[in-house]
Amino acid sequence: MAAALVLAGCGSGDDSGDSSTAGVAQREGAGAAPEAPAQGEAAKPGADADAGAPVKFRLDERAIIYTGSITVRVDDVSRAASAATSIVTGVGGFIGGDKRASNDSYAEASLTLRVPADKFSSVVDRLAGLGKQEQRDINTEDVTEEALDLDARIASQRARVESGRRLLAQAKTLNDLILLEGELAKREADLASLEAKKRRMDDLTALSTITVTLLGPGAQVPSPEEDETGFLVGLKGGWTALVASLGVLLTVLGALLPWLAVLAVPVVAVLWLRRRVRRPVPTPPTP
Repeated sequence: MAAALVLAGCGSGDDSGDSSTAGVAQREGAGAAPEAPAQGEAAKPGADADAGAPVKFRLDERAIIYTGSITVRVDDVSRAASAATSIVTGVGGFIGGDKRASNDSYAEASLTLRVPADKFSSVVDRLAGLGKQEQRDINTEDVTEEALDLDARIASQRARVESGRRLLAQAKTLNDLILLEGELAKREADLASLEAKKRRMDDLTALSTITVTLLGPGAQVPSPEEDETGFLVGLKGGWTALVASLGVLLTVLGALLPWLAVLAVPVVAVLWLRRRVRRPVPTPPTP
């Protein structure tokens, strides 16, 4: 009986998680029903009292991912990098990446900084004060709806896992036990995947990412890559592809040529012998 319930629950897929618990409801009555309000709780902040009304959020309730990049020209790259590190650690952030290059004519450093979201703007302004700002790019992404959706899916999946565990505890036969263990393992894996996505989103919203490029006096400002379009660009791309194709063709031909030369010797010998064998014997002249 339990195996049939599990198979009925698996047929509707794991994304919705609703119809897959139908078997559980039949087996346990309304045991899984108390979990339903958990989905509504994910949308509590700012929700209107009327059902179906659009959810409104204050700014401090929204899940926003802040990212930014800034290029600053400084007199001493090493000293400026140390100052940037102090700024970040001072607000509770950390260095996510540190890449530096230098020679006799120039010095450059690229730092990836992770800072608390509420300190994002102030940190960017303080980084700009390390020298002469040459570029700044700030981006925001509102992921409030995605966060609420993940919360609801996690709550639903947790209910499915709990119902699967209850069914497993009630298994009567070995076949039911095997089927239920497999289904429970799948549900737990899906839950772990959703929770990992939520942790990643929480990390991105809690800690903003800033990429700061520090240029010495002799370093050039990196130019942004632009998408090239137009007839000449297409012609250039086609010519490049043609040259590359010819290069590949010549390479293959060069690799095959020694083999063709070796194979040609017996082929020519066979053709020569066949011509000798087929040569007609001259008939003697009649008197």
